[in-house]
Amino acid sequence: QVQLVDSGGGLVQTGGSLRLTCGASKRIFSFIGMGWFRQAPGKQREQVARITGRDAADYADSVKGRFTISKDNAGNTMYLQMSGLKPEDTAVYYCYKPGGYWGQGTQVTVSS
Repeated sequence: QVQLVDSGGGLVQTGGSLRLTCGASKRIFSFIGMGWFRQAPGKQREQVARITGRDAADYADSVKGRFTISKDNAGNTMYLQMSGLKPEDTAVYYCYKPGGYWGQGTQVTVSS
């Protein structure tokens, strides 16, 4: 069992940046398949970014070129660097690990 803790959300103006952090309670030996989802009010949870290989990732079209997913070498932290934020990026962001593991979510609010 592993626990994931999301942090780093907040209120930012349009065009601003935030870095989300997903900390794991134990070392993760494979980050493949781990990623970030988000859920805006009244909408379904959607995948934002996912690690697909050692140096590869997939991104939702809506965030390509603005968001970057990464991990640390210690093996227990994943990040989502978000720049050029837009009001439509406002949502609760969750990190995910295959096997059904979710963080508790961190609120990102982008003001216009």
